[in-house]
Amino acid sequence: MIDYDDSGSPAVRVGDPGSCPVRLLFSEPTRPFGDDPMLDFLVKAQGQWVNVETLVRTWGGDGLDGFLSSLAEGFRGWEGTRTWRSLEGDLTLSAVHRPGGYVHLTWGIHDRPPSEAWNFETTTVHAAGEEMRNLAAGIHAFITGAA
Repeated sequence: MIDYDDSGSPAVRVGDPGSCPVRLLFSEPTRPFGDDPMLDFLVKAQGQWVNVETLVRTWGGDGLDGFLSSLAEGFRGWEGTRTWRSLEGDLTLSAVHRPGGYVHLTWGIHDRPPSEAWNFETTTVHAAGEEMRNLAAGIHAFITGAA
């Protein structure tokens, strides 16, 4: 579901603030080259002990919404780990389906090349099926509704 950040920019929040020590915020989608498919957005990880952010560069979202949709459609489960990464590797995502119908998403936020001085990872847990479909729909609306 699309939300809005403090500046009124479209945003997607990932992670339950009550049970998750770190919450992710996807915000400020921009097309830096006009009609070009390049899409940049800000990803922030915020929690009691962390506050990191990076600008993520994608080619039209790099299929993040499709990746999340495929996880939602696989609600019955899958073997192993499924992975996704942004164009320049500044955002990574790995997904594991756990017994009991939950999907563990490990989000990696990485410093931009060429320095790549730091990396941060956090895991959010989502019910397979409807909750994953809602996340995929929110990211899809965020990516496709970008200015």
